[in-house]
Amino acid sequence: MENGTGNKKAQSAMEYLITYGWAILIIAIALGVLFELGLFNPSSFVSTSCIFPADFSCIYSNLASNGTLTINMEQSTSSPINITAIGCNSNASLTNMVSFPNGIVVQIGSNVTISGNTTEALSCWSNSTIFTGKPGSIFHGYVLINYTDEQTGFPHTISGTVLEKVT
Repeated sequence: MENGTGNKKAQSAMEYLITYGWAILIIAIALGVLFELGLFNPSSFVSTSCIFPADFSCIYSNLASNGTLTINMEQSTSSPINITAIGCNSNASLTNMVSFPNGIVVQIGSNVTISGNTTEALSCWSNSTIFTGKPGSIFHGYVLINYTDEQTGFPHTISGTVLEKVT
């Protein structure tokens, strides 16, 4: 009689191990699939943003893997402006700005695209080097714009924030 009881205990133990083994295997496969789909990557939930102060709006922005920023901005100040320099960096400093000797005149209510197609590429800087990242990596920084009011001739500097996923 003890021989039969021992076999039943062994069979019960094996069924227990096999049942839970399959359950653990299925959970492991499901977690692997979710990981591969990027569910556990926080950057997959981040949306890009580009925010300027009042009278300016960011219509479109894009950051390439080589650090080149393309930005389309609209101005709605009370007079035309002449953009003399623009920069992008992680610490809101006026270093590494791209200058426009003749300026870029933007009329009231109109927009302008500034990108790598200009004479000098608008690059985003981080820690004294151009930010480069793999597609999907995130850059959080500032876009600084120096401009002159065409009616008054007064120079101004505005600062906007960008949160971009590298494409």
